[in-house]
Amino acid sequence: MTQQPKIYVAGHGGMVGSAIVRTLQQQGQTNIVTRTHAELDLTNQAAVQAFFEEEKPDQVYLAAAKVGGIHANNTYPAEFIYQNLMMEAHIIHSAWRNGVQKLLFLGSSCIYPKLAAQPMREDALLTGMLEPTNEPYAIAKIAGIKLCESYNRQYGQSHGVDYRSVMPTNLYGPGDNYHPENSHVIPALIRRFHEAKVSKAPTVTIWGTGTPRREFLYVDDMAAASVHVMNLDPAIYSAHTQPTQSHINVGCGSDITIAQLAQAVSQAVGYQGNIDYDPTKPDGSPRKLMDSSRLNALGWRAKVALEQGLMQAYQDFLQH
Repeated sequence: MTQQPKIYVAGHGGMVGSAIVRTLQQQGQTNIVTRTHAELDLTNQAAVQAFFEEEKPDQVYLAAAKVGGIHANNTYPAEFIYQNLMMEAHIIHSAWRNGVQKLLFLGSSCIYPKLAAQPMREDALLTGMLEPTNEPYAIAKIAGIKLCESYNRQYGQSHGVDYRSVMPTNLYGPGDNYHPENSHVIPALIRRFHEAKVSKAPTVTIWGTGTPRREFLYVDDMAAASVHVMNLDPAIYSAHTQPTQSHINVGCGSDITIAQLAQAVSQAVGYQGNIDYDPTKPDGSPRKLMDSSRLNALGWRAKVALEQGLMQAYQDFLQH
């Protein structure tokens, strides 16, 4: 009987990390290591190193991150760049120091230039200016990609280091953050439409013009893609990537306007009132659609349709 690898999921309490744990468990993995923030501060280098020395994991999923929507990124730029840089640097370096050969870093679609050609391909990275509202977060995520690539380049052949990166589009689903100000667009809309339904408010006003287009991926699809990429044969993975362009996009392949999204969320929630828009509030990038053809060629495609995913996300909101 083959011994199972010991798998550390950093950020298991978050939306993506918890979905990765669910996916691994569904696939029969039982040797999964986790730590809460109270148990392990990932911005503390000594604490992270001590954890790796004690646990000696075989694989690492780096899903830990400080995340938020436009308002949160605009309000706390120092926290977004500092905390994300520290977490990824400490985990990747300690993983290498303690013999971890397989690591998967989870990034974000905001790594691409604000005006990148659509759909955004992996080779658009570092070709233009970033969206100003989340530039600090994006810089940290770009650094995470380059950390993985740098350790691969220096230690890949000598130590068998194989650190990979996946860049998800906008995610939603169970375990999301429904904070009224600091959440992403789908959980923010779910909360606002639910509260409007309960209070019988005649109108819900949405930030911006409603015209930007966005792509949305259900978080369990993202988790399945992460495990798929982690387990790809190195020869197959390297055939689709390059030493200095090793990240892979993860998306569903289609996008909708924010106005269309608002209608879909209101239907999932059961809100019957009107929807207005406030053009004095920021829109962000005009369009963000990922080119996921590289991942599709590696044998993975999204399964959960937006309407189904929104219903499941709303049920999660009601439960929590």
